[in-house]
Amino acid sequence: MVGKPKLHYTKGRGKMESIRWLLAAAGVEFEEEFIETREDLEKLRNDGSLLFQQVPMVEIDGMKMVQTRAIGNYIAAKYNLYGKDLKERAWIDMYVEGTTDLMGMIMYLPFQPADTKEKNLALIIERATTRYFPIYEKALKDHGHDYLVGNKLSWADIHLLEAILMAEEWKPDILSAFPLLQAFKGRTSNIPTIKKLLQPGSQRKPPTDEKFVAIVKEIFNI
Repeated sequence: MVGKPKLHYTKGRGKMESIRWLLAAAGVEFEEEFIETREDLEKLRNDGSLLFQQVPMVEIDGMKMVQTRAIGNYIAAKYNLYGKDLKERAWIDMYVEGTTDLMGMIMYLPFQPADTKEKNLALIIERATTRYFPIYEKALKDHGHDYLVGNKLSWADIHLLEAILMAEEWKPDILSAFPLLQAFKGRTSNIPTIKKLLQPGSQRKPPTDEKFVAIVKEIFNI
């Protein structure tokens, strides 16, 4: 019997959070082995588990997978969340890359100096509301379906919901000008596997706070 995927990362969101989301949305149970000290990270590096000496790392199907995008591609394809053909996969890739760019900006915000945080938050809100969210709003409007690609839940939808919720943590009314995205958020949040992830006590990680920033800087020697 094949065991559950095992995720190796810190106890925070970071680059692993989207992988947690993807597995949870697919209904896949997984285990986590947390990196809590610099010694934990060095142990993984020294025993040859990390192909490029970096995490995230996911043990799945006999592989020790690294590189966030490669891990996401594999999980999405394995659990039928990656479209029916190359064209659908290309659209999913484009949408995922867009939300990854936005989430990257949000992810690094807590690590920035206090005197630049307000300026960077304003930039994130501006980019979200003028560059990213309008694209997804238009896509839903143009094809009239519930989901972004192929009228079927895909990695693109899961990633977009995660991005929306991350943005709302910083600006709760950020979707005020996007009625179709508001409806999309409601629909996708109620998919049973995703609804379970959004409940207290799930493996979803909390927003990054100053205490966790300090832990990460210590582990990765930042």
